[in-house]
Amino acid sequence: MSKIQICILIICNLFWAGNYVFGKFVIAEMTPFWITYSRWALAVLLLYPIARLLEPPLRWEAVKKDWLLLSGMGLSGIIGYNVILYSALQYTTPTNAALVSAVNPGLIVVFSVLINKERISRLQLGGFVISLLGALVVLTNGSFARILEARYNSGDLLMLAAVLVWTFYTLLSRKLSTPPITATTLSTAIAVALMSPFAVYQGLDIGSIGPVAVAGIAYMVLFPSIGSFVFWNIAVRAVGSSKAGVFLNLIPVFTAGISVMLGERISAAQLLGGLLVFCGVYLTTGLLERPVSCNQGG
Repeated sequence: MSKIQICILIICNLFWAGNYVFGKFVIAEMTPFWITYSRWALAVLLLYPIARLLEPPLRWEAVKKDWLLLSGMGLSGIIGYNVILYSALQYTTPTNAALVSAVNPGLIVVFSVLINKERISRLQLGGFVISLLGALVVLTNGSFARILEARYNSGDLLMLAAVLVWTFYTLLSRKLSTPPITATTLSTAIAVALMSPFAVYQGLDIGSIGPVAVAGIAYMVLFPSIGSFVFWNIAVRAVGSSKAGVFLNLIPVFTAGISVMLGERISAAQLLGGLLVFCGVYLTTGLLERPVSCNQGG
């Protein structure tokens, strides 16, 4: 895994961490559906020229071949994941949502091995365990008993559903032959087209939207929508979904960091957890040794 690929994965997860925090503010003024529709309807207008500029001309033969995958990506990663995530933030905190998201890399690794027949090394598995441990240290402040004692509310359960949907999106994106930015643009366009009739029917009271919501949507369009999704598809295509997936454990660390910038104090346990996450992610960039797959026994 190259340094550029590592940087891309770190940056896209930093942008996603901000989505948790901004989403909590915006959900007070807009519905989960309208947050999703607004950010992606605006994002697709910017994604199209970026795809035209950075990637080869669109080949309709490839689009016809991938249209089912692109539709599945639009339904899962664009509509499903975001609507469920913002619905979850109505009932839970960004920290709790990030805690639940820490199981995402493990699910991606498991399904990548079982479905896509990807091969992972013991070093990668160890890195995943260490990074997951670090994420839990950050979000529990070193008290793992909080995980067992927690009474998960409907928001936490919704976040778990969002994680499952994102796993499905990641596995689909690995199978595409369409260039990554173009694929993101097309899947987004499909999602926006599917949501548009519902947006017209539901309507939106523009007067009820304040500057916080406007700033939040602007952030979501530029960073999580465009930056993260483009970087994520590039990275998954280059390194595989199991390797890219472990970097998702950076989201809880970055979420804690953003919270500190907003005035919260950070503890020694959170610093230790952050170090563990970065160490775990670093281990996943090593050479594959003794790869294991679902075809191998023992």
